[in-house]
Amino acid sequence: MAEEVKRRVYGRRFGRKLRDSQKDLLADVLPKVRVPTLTPGTALDPASLFAAPKRDFWLEIGFGGGEHLAWQAGHHPDIGIIGCEPFLNGVVSALGHLHRHALENARVWPDDARPLMDALPDACLGRAFILFPDPWPKKRHNSRRFVQKENLDTLARLLRPGAELRMASDDTDYVAWMLAETTPHPAFAWLAEGPTDWRERPEDWPATRYEEKARAKGIKPSFLRFRRRDAN
Repeated sequence: MAEEVKRRVYGRRFGRKLRDSQKDLLADVLPKVRVPTLTPGTALDPASLFAAPKRDFWLEIGFGGGEHLAWQAGHHPDIGIIGCEPFLNGVVSALGHLHRHALENARVWPDDARPLMDALPDACLGRAFILFPDPWPKKRHNSRRFVQKENLDTLARLLRPGAELRMASDDTDYVAWMLAETTPHPAFAWLAEGPTDWRERPEDWPATRYEEKARAKGIKPSFLRFRRRDAN
């Protein structure tokens, strides 16, 4: 359940001033796809967010500009996808994608993902994504990184046995951090069998603007896939 003590959210909430068309997306589209406000102790059944029944539910933590969120929603209409992003300009970008493609199976939580994660029931997710999160490269800021034991524990609770956790980064230090935090976790098994498995993006994993920016600089991102182990 959501904690009563408000956690601190690091990083920007706002970027460039919104154009009128972007303000229209916030006014007209966001109310249709927004996850309702959660109060401390609220329980959230993901099925209640969608008008039509869904085969499964996926969660994207920090969807950036929403390219991946929209792609997955468009290619999996039988899946209910919840995307979390506290950066307003990213939310507006995602709303544009959802509106243009008339996607009805995606929901948006325009805030810190952790209260929403706390509100979701056990073993309700078949997949979760943490793609190109802020690497917080300075050592004194490493504790701000999202991939930490506390959040992995919550994801372990939410992902059913056999579910998949996907992560990506173009920061080599953060990739090493992700592996150091996740591979020892008893709930997760790294699915890599060889270098190709983390050097090449799977076909059902579309490129995002962050990946394209990295490649334009000659940086090769890493793509990590973990399976939720069977519960003991």
